[in-house]
Amino acid sequence: MKFQFKKLALIALAAIPVTLFAQQPKISNFRPYDQTGINQFETSKADTVPFTGLKVRWGAGFTQQFQNLKHENPTAINNTGVGANRLYPLQNGFMTAQANLFMDVQLADGVKLNVTSYLSARHHNETWVKGGYIQFDKVPFKGQFWDDLMKITTVKIGHFEVNYGDQHFRRTDGGQALYNPFMDNYIMDEFATEIGGEVYVQKNGLLGMIGLTSGMIKGNIDSTYPTVPDPNVKRNPSIYFKLGFDKKLNDNVRVRLTGSYYANSSQAGSGLTIFGGDRTGSNYQNVMEKGAPGALPASTAVAFSGRFNPGFSKKINTAMLNGFVKVYGFEVFATYEAAKGRTKTETVDRKATQYAVEGVYRFGKNESFFLGARYNSVKATLTGIANDVSVNRTSLAGGWFMTKNVLLKGEIVNQKYVDFPTSDYRSSGKFNGYVIEAIVGF
Repeated sequence: MKFQFKKLALIALAAIPVTLFAQQPKISNFRPYDQTGINQFETSKADTVPFTGLKVRWGAGFTQQFQNLKHENPTAINNTGVGANRLYPLQNGFMTAQANLFMDVQLADGVKLNVTSYLSARHHNETWVKGGYIQFDKVPFKGQFWDDLMKITTVKIGHFEVNYGDQHFRRTDGGQALYNPFMDNYIMDEFATEIGGEVYVQKNGLLGMIGLTSGMIKGNIDSTYPTVPDPNVKRNPSIYFKLGFDKKLNDNVRVRLTGSYYANSSQAGSGLTIFGGDRTGSNYQNVMEKGAPGALPASTAVAFSGRFNPGFSKKINTAMLNGFVKVYGFEVFATYEAAKGRTKTETVDRKATQYAVEGVYRFGKNESFFLGARYNSVKATLTGIANDVSVNRTSLAGGWFMTKNVLLKGEIVNQKYVDFPTSDYRSSGKFNGYVIEAIVGF
């Protein structure tokens, strides 16, 4: 155990030279990838970076985890030997490192470009482009009308992270894990990159946003086909919006409250991905996964171990409320979510609800240390199961920012699966243990 902690400390210490790079160019309306980006949500309208010509900024996020988790499903039938519900055998060890690459370009005054690539992730060990978009906080049109309009307006166009809810601003995204005080994201993870546009209006702490996207994680022009339960082959766009308030009441108190809504009435293509759009994977490796002796099933689903996807791939309506309060070093972030939808082989909508509450205390010089606790619960109706099922997780975490670019954090986690039938491999399932992670972000 002592040796394992020592190895993780050496990984983090070895990363310190990354913070000694030459001065990076400043990009306007930019969220930093280091500690200073924590608790930033939508980019600010503050115009603090004068335009002096085209500038390119490179950044990266790296993570390395050590996992010691155990799992069981004691009431599932056929859960031993070579049974169909046997869980994959786990041992402690290091997980494959993950890495992200960021490119931010100042194209013109108030106009920037972002391209993010996944260099290595659980879901894809080859390089993938997460997405790219152009953001306008100013426009190259002369006139007082345009100047006044863009003082409060932001326009984003491209293939980008959908701004549904606030949790995605605090989640782990592959190698970029500095923003998240905990090891993984919510059990029902609301995240997708989709092609479209968003328009924001921000003034005096008030926020409004409306977005229109394809509803899919990638472009798709393939023909769709009807099914007997659902002959509708329409490929409709997703429409979503957010309203909120975010303001510092004084130097030590900040309050944020937002409401978000996302809807798509028919997606007959490759399917909606708002609850399954993560192309990196979870940070709980292979927990509660079925597997024949010595092998995992041949499915990319194992990338999302410990998570729960309600499977609303054809139709979806979902709403989320988020609250955030920070008083000195104490912060509370809360979420309530209600969703309903179905697949193209179903005729009746199913429901899923989720709530989460987390408290974090940041202390020390420049808030270099933190302790946190989170409770997260999902309740849903699944096809083929008469009763509702639940998944509940409790997490205790702590971390140390050795510099603003280097973080070492750990978490103790306990997750339980409730009311799954004995024929399901998750019957009375649970996993628990700890995960430790070393992170670099710049």
